[in-house]
Amino acid sequence: MSEAKVFSAVSRIQSLLDENSFVELGAQITGRNTDFSQAAEDTPSDGVVTGHGTIDGNLVFVFAQEPSVLGGSIGEMHAKKILRTYEQALAVGAPIIGLLDSTGVRLMESYDAIESLGSILSKASEASGVIPQIMAVFGNCGGGLSALLSIADFTYMTDDAKVFFNAPNTLTGNKDTDTSAYAFRSTVGGGVDGTGKEADVLTSIRALVPILPGSNIEEGCIDDCTDDLNRAADVAGASYENAADVFKQISDGKLFIEVKGEYAKDMTTGFIKLDGMTVGAFGNTVKSGDEEFDDRLSTKALKKAADFVKFCDAFDIPVLSLVKTEGFTTTVHAEASLPTACAEFVNAYSGATVPKVSVIAKAYTTAPLLMGSHATGADIVFAFTDAEMGPMDSKEASKITGISAADFEAKVSGSANAARRGVVDRFVNGADIRKYLIDAFEVLFTKKVDEAYRKHVTK
Repeated sequence: MSEAKVFSAVSRIQSLLDENSFVELGAQITGRNTDFSQAAEDTPSDGVVTGHGTIDGNLVFVFAQEPSVLGGSIGEMHAKKILRTYEQALAVGAPIIGLLDSTGVRLMESYDAIESLGSILSKASEASGVIPQIMAVFGNCGGGLSALLSIADFTYMTDDAKVFFNAPNTLTGNKDTDTSAYAFRSTVGGGVDGTGKEADVLTSIRALVPILPGSNIEEGCIDDCTDDLNRAADVAGASYENAADVFKQISDGKLFIEVKGEYAKDMTTGFIKLDGMTVGAFGNTVKSGDEEFDDRLSTKALKKAADFVKFCDAFDIPVLSLVKTEGFTTTVHAEASLPTACAEFVNAYSGATVPKVSVIAKAYTTAPLLMGSHATGADIVFAFTDAEMGPMDSKEASKITGISAADFEAKVSGSANAARRGVVDRFVNGADIRKYLIDAFEVLFTKKVDEAYRKHVTK
């Protein structure tokens, strides 16, 4: 872009990437449309800066929209630059990062602009599951362009950014809800991973990229480990409250990168490191700060976990599940949506071919089967030494069966009976769980699964 002015798109890219690593491509491209007296000098770089660079030494491709050039709107050449960036990222197997700040399609380019947006969404769909896609919104992202955020694997917003498919004031009956703000997009929509000032968002992306593989053919992501493999973990065992606390304690250097943290807070998802290996971790949370959550699986929690498992499986990232649940949410709304959510999660978890290990803290009824059991495809199942387990709460079972609660606990329920039946492979205390997990994932490192041919599940 013009050297006479430092555009926000350029400064954002430079702040995101390693110093002096950015190589801009297509800088001389301008818009081709000449209607409405529009000239080439009006559209430097056609409103989008594209190129490649590194983050912590890892190659990435990036495009950043420039709001001072026709509002960062998408036109024919604008879209072609983004498409070319996707093609380059796919060709070499590297993540793509989009820094979005756009008013939408460029109306003066008519159907050429609309077709251009469609081509971007199609290319993003083609890249899904092949290379990681990370998007960040710094201003506006409206209309059809907002669909790109849902195709992407990870999305961030600055705290003043606006994301909308339809503007809040066009929604029938809406008076007070800013559906374009982070609070709505993250907690209700569930499509945003984090927010903050511009620098905070860029820092979050810089932390995420190094723990991800560049593409789906890299067989995960493994780095050197400087942490003690036999280090005791400060884990409270079955009495833990926040899964994030457990994940931090067991991870190398206590690193935990949480994703979708504001959505379905009763299910925690994110990435840890075990002996240098990136592992996707998800688990039930019953308390976070002053917030308390039901220890029953909800529709949102299951959908959140299913999406996370799908990403991990696509990029050969092993999966760890931390189980603390006694059943399913019991509301009319949940009754309508839970069967579909359960099916979605079972499809994701049982269909995943990566190594899968689970740790049980509490497991009653059929709900824990979904979270990670041998029946649904877990390779190794640990349980804390003080884990609570059973097909049903003993007191409730006594009312149904007529068997005394004590006899039901001794002969049917309890973790000891689960172990006798092969449901649990080993009991582990909180302090030792880190080293057992490291061993389990190392044993499973060469796991191979012969899959029956199919294009995809139908649900």
